[in-house]
Amino acid sequence: MKDEEALAMALGVNLLAAAGALTAAIHDGVLARGFDGLRPAHGFAFARMAAGGATVTELAAHLGVTRQAAGQLVDELEAKGYAERRPHPDDARARLVVLTDRGRACTRAAEQAAADAVRPWAGVLGEDRLRALTADLGRLAPGGPVRPTW
Repeated sequence: MKDEEALAMALGVNLLAAAGALTAAIHDGVLARGFDGLRPAHGFAFARMAAGGATVTELAAHLGVTRQAAGQLVDELEAKGYAERRPHPDDARARLVVLTDRGRACTRAAEQAAADAVRPWAGVLGEDRLRALTADLGRLAPGGPVRPTW
């Protein structure tokens, strides 16, 4: 049982360290590409909005924050030119938050930064093992949103 506990702790620490390093590298890469005034939590919101927009309520659920906090985050993103509110196509009472051209360009910059960050991993593990790790983690990871904890 002791080995199982040690394995579980080592796995947890290593996964969290890798996720933290990847998040920091993506954030730094986005900033280096000229997209300023952002925090990692903004990127998690971008990920939810990228597929066609989201309501503030949906963003709140995705980020694991209150509706008021999500509304403040959207206000920030609007003020910085990354997102805008539009009438919801299916619900006249709701507003849809969508990425602007600047927000979509920032999302592409994040994708490039992620590729830059993961490239050295392939050098360490090899391409096949990295693909296998990605597939394995996909099977283990729970479905649903990835929530920032900072």
